[in-house]
Amino acid sequence: MDHSSPEKAIIALGPWLETPVGSYVKAWQQQRLDMLTADIFGFNALQIGLPQLDALQANRMPRKWLTDTHLPANGIEGQRVPVVVVHDFAELPFASQSLDLVVLPHVLEFAEEPHQVLREVERVLIPEGQVIICGFNPASLWGVRQVAGRLTGAHFLPQDGEFISLPRLKDWLKLLSMEVNRGHFGCYVPPCTTETWLKRFTFMEKAGNRWWPYLGAVYIVQAVKRIRGMRLVGPAFTRQTAKAPKGVPVTNRIHKQE
Repeated sequence: MDHSSPEKAIIALGPWLETPVGSYVKAWQQQRLDMLTADIFGFNALQIGLPQLDALQANRMPRKWLTDTHLPANGIEGQRVPVVVVHDFAELPFASQSLDLVVLPHVLEFAEEPHQVLREVERVLIPEGQVIICGFNPASLWGVRQVAGRLTGAHFLPQDGEFISLPRLKDWLKLLSMEVNRGHFGCYVPPCTTETWLKRFTFMEKAGNRWWPYLGAVYIVQAVKRIRGMRLVGPAFTRQTAKAPKGVPVTNRIHKQE
């Protein structure tokens, strides 16, 4: 793969998560992901990309995988990174309808073909399987700061990310027959770069969640794969009704049976 590919930019997101503002985002996402994944049951779960975030640590499925586009040279915090499969995000090396849960932490924003990534996720999920997507919200103070940074050259977030609005993401999921059933916004503090200023604006977390909930800097969306045309089959006709004389109206059959 070409090292100038947009997918390579997600590698830069790892070091950014170690900055004060990145740690703030990482802590919020870890808390929410733990809450969402703890009650999702099945056998096979997959996290695609960003091994700096353990999106499946609270999940109790017996088989969990972490995949990425490359093997990291060094472990995280002195430990070996448990990447088990290296692959292109647009081509998942799993059989169709084989996974119960897929987590995409900021993958779509840095993927060269985000639509293809979602199509692959839909393919490998079982019916009623679930996908959880993390992303930066362009309709936020951080999004405005990022746009200004592109004009001035002072980027606040990783510069190569194409951040996807929530309505746009919902449209993509709907086209794949994936129904959004839960979502969260978070990280309401202004785009500060120092830990001191981040702590000063901590009070805005509760205020933002109450007064401007859709303007959080980060969102997490949970969706379910629905299969069209699947319906429960109703009970068959009773034997007496099946043997009723031909040509007799249904109402008369009922009276005769009584």
